[in-house]
Parts: sequence; structure tokens; C-alpha cells
Amino acid sequence: MKALIALEDGTLFEGESFTGPGETVGEIVFNTAMSGYQEVLTDPSYKGQIVTMTYPLIGNYGVNREDIESAGIQVEAFLVKEYNAIPSNFRATGTLADFLKNAGILGVQGIDTRALTRHIRVAGAMKGVVSTQDLDPRSLVAKAKAWQGLVGHDMVQAVSCREPYGWDGHAPKKGTAFTTAAPGDHKVVAMDFGLKYNQLRLLAERGCAVQVVPATATADDILAMNPDGIFLTNGPGDPAGVPYAVDTVRRLLGKQPIFGICLGHQLLGLAYGGKTFKLKFGHRGSNQPVKDLTTGRIEITSQNHGFCVDMGSLNPDEVELTHINVNDNSVEGMRHRKWPIFSVQYHPEHAPGPHDAVYLFDRFVEMMK
Repeated sequence: MKALIALEDGTLFEGESFTGPGETVGEIVFNTAMSGYQEVLTDPSYKGQIVTMTYPLIGNYGVNREDIESAGIQVEAFLVKEYNAIPSNFRATGTLADFLKNAGILGVQGIDTRALTRHIRVAGAMKGVVSTQDLDPRSLVAKAKAWQGLVGHDMVQAVSCREPYGWDGHAPKKGTAFTTAAPGDHKVVAMDFGLKYNQLRLLAERGCAVQVVPATATADDILAMNPDGIFLTNGPGDPAGVPYAVDTVRRLLGKQPIFGICLGHQLLGLAYGGKTFKLKFGHRGSNQPVKDLTTGRIEITSQNHGFCVDMGSLNPDEVELTHINVNDNSVEGMRHRKWPIFSVQYHPEHAPGPHDAVYLFDRFVEMMK
């Protein structure tokens, strides 16, 4: 089934659907990981985005029940060079095509993904449409241009939990005030801006009782549960599009130890009084080099973000830069000089990706102690 991909600048790519008919709009981005496509598909940070994999062969190890990082598939569409319809892996319980079909998500193969990636690197991430139903280029380009995009819009509400739940050690269990969370030495409230389950697993493995609350939870709601620490999760879109979350985080500063990841890191930057900006094409993949300025150590990290904290907008007497991206020197981590607060732009919980930065969860536990 022929599929057409149209970018807002008029660039077109052809492919074929391996999941049936459909049409969707989103920001077209690329991911440089060689594996981990199931975790990528279920990462809520990809909400509103059409993901292109730069590795050419996708689907060869199928899908399984263990490698799901949220309640379901989050991407708007999935673009690959070549789809492998016959997976070979002892863990596989199904095919990638069926996984996408069951969620109503378009999968398209046969695209020149290298050309698409090079175009995004030069021109920047941009709005696009993928369709098997409307094959008129002018119509599709117009649809891409008409889409609101991510800048300034709240994407968090589409992925945050609706009701609080506790992490019982293996899965979410509805409840509040740690009543359904597996017991632990430290009580952690996680603000869900679009979290990945492996973050909760790693906290639980380190003796934390984890209570997850919606992004709309207030500072009073969180502090009333008397947590030992507060965890700000990853999430999709523009941090400036969720001013209510920035206000909540600002009210939590200095109250308890705080650890922020990805969007949580960006929200901290705004809560400190700083600014954020959109990167040209973002960082997405499991092979991103980061330098820890406090040790000089280089970590290979998993990343997925299109926005960045402007370190120059923060008071250096209050906030210290701790990590930078080796490729472009953008901000990858910071910590407050007075309060027990630190954050990173990348994903130390991996899933998928290297485990170089897992020590940050240990640092959070030590901070709570």
C-alpha cells in the first residue's frame, strides 16, 4: 500500500505501509539507536512526533510484553528503511506490524531514511504528514503547515496519568498516599509528565516506595504525602507549554530533595527563572556522548529531547552546570548550589540504551538519606 510523507517545506518521500491504511500528522524526527524500537515506540516523550529510525533493518526481533515503557504506543507514526516481518528471538511474542496495527499506528517502510535524516539535520525537525489515503502532495503539504506543532502547546496532558497510582514493584496500582506502593526505606513522589516505567523500577530496586501523581498535582498535594524526595519525570513537547507544572515545581524548590529527568530537568530550569529553547533537530538515540564536568568522565547516554535549557539565563551563583553534550556543548545536567536538587537532560534509566548513568539514581537515594 503506497504511502506518502510530506514535510512542511514541500519535501516528499515515498514508501509503503506495512500496517494498513491511515493518515497522521506530527513533527518528523530521527532516532539513531540500532535497537530498542519497542521502548522508543512506547516512550511518552515521543507524543506528537513521527519517528524515523536511522538503522536500516527494523522488526527483526519482534516485540514482547517486558519491553513496554508506558501504557501503550506513543508515537504518531513509525518510518523505517526495511521492515522484517519474520522476527527471530526467543523473547518475541508477536511482530512489530501487529503491535502497531493493534494500536492504530501507521508503520511505513521503503523510505530513504538516510536522505530524510540528512534533510532534517540541515533544515531542522519540521512538521509533516504521513498518509496512504491522500496522495496529493499539495494537499499533504498544506495539512502539515496547518498543524499547530509542539512549540508553546501542552503535550503533557495527553500522556500524564489521570489518577494517582503506586508502583507495586512490577506495575501500576491505583491509589494515593503510598497505600498501593511497594514498601521502601524512602518515599518518593513522582510527578508524571510522561514517565517511563523503568524509572519506577530503578527507584523501587533502590528501596524506594514510589507514588505517582498526575502532572496537574499541586505542591500542597505532594507535600501533604510527606515524601522523602520528589522525582520529576520526562515528557513530551515544549516545557513552556506547561506553565502550571513550572509553578508547581517552583513551589517545591527547597522543600525536599528533587531529581529531574528530561522534561523535568527543563521545568526546573524554568522554575529557577531561566529560559528554554528549541534545538534544531534534537537529540534522539542511545549513543549520545555526555561529559560530566565534575569528574571529567564521558558517559554514553540514551536521549530523547527537542528542547534545551539556556544556561546563560540562569544565575551562576545559584545553579551550576554539571554535564554537557560532547557533540554540540548543549546543557545536559545542572544542580542547585544551595538546595539538594539536581537534574539531567538525558535518560539515565536507559530502556533502551547504555547503563552508564544509572548511578544518578543512587545519588538521589544518598541525597534523601
